Amino acid sequence: MEDPALDPFNPAARTHWIRLRTLVVLRWIAIVGQLAAITIVDRYFRVELELGLCYLAVGASIIANLLAILVFPENKRLSESEVVSMLLFDISQLSFLLYLTGGLHNPFALLILVPVTISASALTLGSTLLLGAVSCTLLTLVAVFHLPLRTAAGRIVDMPNDFIVGFWLALNIGIVFLASYARRISLEIHSMSEALLATQMALVREQKLTDLGGVVAAAAHELGTPLATIKLVSSELVGELDDPDLKSDAELIRDQADRCRDILRSMGRAGKDDKHLLTAPLDTVIREAAEPHMARGKQVHFHVSPASGGDSEQPVIYRKPEIIHGLRNLAQNAVDFAEGHIWVDAQWTEDSIIIRIADDGAGFQPQVIGRLGDPFLRRRKTAEEKARRPEYEGMGLGLFIAKTLLERSGASLRFSNGRDVHAGVQPGQGQRSGAIIEVTWPMDRLTRSERGALGENEPIRA
Repeated sequence: MEDPALDPFNPAARTHWIRLRTLVVLRWIAIVGQLAAITIVDRYFRVELELGLCYLAVGASIIANLLAILVFPENKRLSESEVVSMLLFDISQLSFLLYLTGGLHNPFALLILVPVTISASALTLGSTLLLGAVSCTLLTLVAVFHLPLRTAAGRIVDMPNDFIVGFWLALNIGIVFLASYARRISLEIHSMSEALLATQMALVREQKLTDLGGVVAAAAHELGTPLATIKLVSSELVGELDDPDLKSDAELIRDQADRCRDILRSMGRAGKDDKHLLTAPLDTVIREAAEPHMARGKQVHFHVSPASGGDSEQPVIYRKPEIIHGLRNLAQNAVDFAEGHIWVDAQWTEDSIIIRIADDGAGFQPQVIGRLGDPFLRRRKTAEEKARRPEYEGMGLGLFIAKTLLERSGASLRFSNGRDVHAGVQPGQGQRSGAIIEVTWPMDRLTRSERGALGENEPIRA
């Protein structure tokens, strides 16, 4: 089951993102701006304002900020409801100031966009819709009901009604557009961030498994000498002891030492295969990658051969963790959706290595094939798919991890459907009707520039 914390579309994952300090600082900036605007309009433009009520509105923001600072620590992470409450207060306070200063005749009405944009970037869709509805409602009210702006000479400062209607319409459209834009960008950023974190964790896990092989090989080498000593001493005791019980104990020690030697020998061999042999034949690497999914009831067919112009000798490639893990994810995807057969084809030319993974399933859906490799990719499942795999909730994260890791190793990926290549082929007929994923590397990114033996071991000389 996927972790809900990794799903940016899940409401549970979109809480406690905003620090109290962030909103407090933004409110201080708004307070300074409001005080400056009120003072300048009153002193230099000689506009008569309800200064008492204006300063009362600004004072309410100051008191709210001071209470937040005194009651809560600065590093407090706000919950969804707490952020919504603070933003609702800011919208109401700004709307009251607009009511006192001419309504939409005041160009600073544009600032009503800020709280909704913040909500769209960090809160759930429901909270954003609530704040957007409140903002549009209050904008409509202050457009109709407000105190006019009067100069000291008694002249009312206003704008034509057509302009006010256009300004009201622009603000409402701006709320909808900016909120949608900010929400979409926020989802993209957070989904990519979570997916890259998952990719990094997968690569670290694969690297740890590779490093573990080296540790096992070293342990097997270091324990070989004391085990040989135990075996030698126990063998001598078997020949010297006359007491049957003691002799039996010595034989048991000797046999167990032999058993430990055999275990460490096999572990050391596996460790050296993983750690010290950094390269392996192409066929060995792709079989190693697919091996965990070969016993899941589907037939996996391997075909390794040179392409036109390729060397007859199979290339020896690097056993990089990102290559093995990426190919393993692709093999898992094929096994998950195949009807009964998976084909893993590997070819090479003078300049490149191509691995093609195909299955006999239904293939990729046409509406998502252009977006394959995006993290948290969702689509509406058909009734047939729900009936066949009711527990499956694919999000595209595995394919994203595979694509990212393989591209890191220098590969390029191409996605297609077998039924588009072979007309008339249907799923479940034992033919390549399903998804086809082609991975291509430049030859010099996977192979050593010079082939040859690793060389003989030589003693270390001081």
